[in-house]
Amino acid sequence: MKQSSRLVDGKATPRGAYPHIKRVGDFLFISGTSSRLPDNTFAGVQQVDEMGSVEIDIKEQTRAVLENMKDYLATEGATLADVVDVTTFLVNMNDFAGYNQVYGEFFKKESGPARTTVAVHQLPHPHLVVEIKAMAYKPLS
Repeated sequence: MKQSSRLVDGKATPRGAYPHIKRVGDFLFISGTSSRLPDNTFAGVQQVDEMGSVEIDIKEQTRAVLENMKDYLATEGATLADVVDVTTFLVNMNDFAGYNQVYGEFFKKESGPARTTVAVHQLPHPHLVVEIKAMAYKPLS
């Protein structure tokens, strides 16, 4: 069974010993993906005053996460339509509505993947409010 791991050029480098995406036979596994940009800033974060207060936009972060996932899948000739399972981690379940709205721009309930959404105490950086991992099925040619 063919196995391969891939780091995707132009994306934030993982903060640990794991790839962006791993193929095992016909299955693709996307590591937990955030809105972190290659320069280590985060999509959806704005400094709002001179005291360092920030506003975090769940919609913008969710959109950035799903766009990152699209790019990872493309390296294996796959698309979001090939995703069969999604697990989402939200720091605050009050963000669910905004996350769900953007998620619906990328997936439809009639044809989208199975999904689980859970609240977590925190993610690896205080500016992260959403992280998504996924599994896709894309047979080798």
